[in-house]
Amino acid sequence: MRAKILPLIVIATLGASGAFAATVTDGTIKSIDAKTMAITLADGSSYMLPQGFKLNTLKVGEKVAVTWDLKGKVNEASAVKIVS
Repeated sequence: MRAKILPLIVIATLGASGAFAATVTDGTIKSIDAKTMAITLADGSSYMLPQGFKLNTLKVGEKVAVTWDLKGKVNEASAVKIVS
C-alpha cells in the first residue's frame, strides 16, 4: 500500500506546484527591450526572454504567441512564436 501512495504524493505535489503547466498568451508586441531581454505586449504584460533568444526575429506590431511560466514575480518566456 505504501509503495502506491508515495508516487501519488509526488505527482500531486508536482502538479500543485505547476511544474507541468505552461501558459500560452497571444498578443501584439508593443515594445522590445534588448537590454533586459524582455518584450511587452499591447495588453501591458511583459515577458523575460530566454538567454540567447534572437531579438532580431521580432518586430514591434507583430502578433505573437508567448509560452511562459511564472517564476516568482517574473513571467519567463520559454518560446515566442510569430502568428498570422
